[in-house]
Amino acid sequence: MAVKLELYRVFKEVAETGNISVAAKNLYISQSAVSQSIKQLETALQARLFARSPRGVSLTGEGQMLYQYVRSALGLIATGEDKLSQAQQLLLGTLVIGASDTVTGWFLTPYLDAFHRQHPGIRLKIVSGRSAKVLSMLKSGAVDIAFASSPADSAVESWPCFATHSAFVAGSGYDCDFDHVYSLREIAEFPLILLERKASSRVFLEQYFLKSGVTLTPEIELSSRSLLVSLARIGLGVAGVTLEFVQEALDAGDIRALKTGFDIPARSVDMCTLRDVTPTAAAAAFMEMIRSGGL
Repeated sequence: MAVKLELYRVFKEVAETGNISVAAKNLYISQSAVSQSIKQLETALQARLFARSPRGVSLTGEGQMLYQYVRSALGLIATGEDKLSQAQQLLLGTLVIGASDTVTGWFLTPYLDAFHRQHPGIRLKIVSGRSAKVLSMLKSGAVDIAFASSPADSAVESWPCFATHSAFVAGSGYDCDFDHVYSLREIAEFPLILLERKASSRVFLEQYFLKSGVTLTPEIELSSRSLLVSLARIGLGVAGVTLEFVQEALDAGDIRALKTGFDIPARSVDMCTLRDVTPTAAAAAFMEMIRSGGL
């Protein structure tokens, strides 16, 4: 049995005022419309809700029982509408972002800082994960925005944030010729230090070498990008790294880049959302900040 919500709004107002004419005035409708609404509700529920008297109306026992639930339900609806309005005005809400620790630290941190200062009522939640993980979470609705490397998915709309470039580095004292221009096969013959297989940059690197018939067989596989630099620095091998993320170590002279006779294509780290899903007000505001570079 479906009863229109508006009938319950009229019922609540009459119950609280005890007077049909006052209820009509408060609701900006006619007295006859109020009376008709009460009659429709009583007919639909097959219950007498009000007792009439010359002084007005009062709730019957059944009416009093119904009123307790209607008051709570309409109160919850009003609270929900108020919370929604506040969320739309960026006064409260939650924004969930999926990104790797490296992307968060190297790129997102200043944007998160600026957004938090502008919208302190929005709770920011960061879910750490590599590209495949955060894209999967985006499609399942677990995150509002994902930052991933070169996503290729028709369900995802992406906006490029920055480009990354692959490079091979070694400790400054490593036994190699830093002036020599190395070929793909020569690089593959070094003791290699690479990220674990599930890392998108590792997959990309392997696929690039395989196109020339060269297989990469690392001696050390890691889950941490910072460890790539640490182990290369102490001379355990040549590390395959993302140039942008190790620039500080290169500038400090802790590691040096090997020269190569091949050019590995750049990759893009993109801001991703679901194509057919309207973003929340918080997500839309954060995406606009990224697009405009407005820190």
